[in-house]
Amino acid sequence: MDIVVYATLFAVAFGAATILPLQSEAMLAGLLLADYEPVLLIAIASTGNILGSVVNWVIGRKVETFRNRRWFPVNDAQLGRAQRWYQRYGKWSLLLSWVPLIGDPLTVIAGVMREPLPTFVVLVAVAKTARYVALSFIVLGAG
Repeated sequence: MDIVVYATLFAVAFGAATILPLQSEAMLAGLLLADYEPVLLIAIASTGNILGSVVNWVIGRKVETFRNRRWFPVNDAQLGRAQRWYQRYGKWSLLLSWVPLIGDPLTVIAGVMREPLPTFVVLVAVAKTARYVALSFIVLGAG
């Protein structure tokens, strides 16, 4: 049954990086407390979360296609503001991709701004993996 546990962690971490309201940190903490292998958990959660962010990047790359649709959730002013913010802080802002509420939109804007995928993946991987490593140290240090 471990494969189901790991697959579920991957799916939750993947979904948490998109617009879905999922909490991969809570699941990771629970599995750490249940004595699952920390390095494997971090690797699985990080991989899922990074790939979910790549989906956001792809959405950002395609956003212009849908920009003038009535159902599009962001107006021109909001999109312009996000683009100016990204131009000001640049690719290094992706190190904040783990932060709740701003991280997911940031990964979409990186796609809109045509951040090269290799650069995007490296910076997001550093940020998201560091978050899971820090969480693991907190959980295991307290437990």
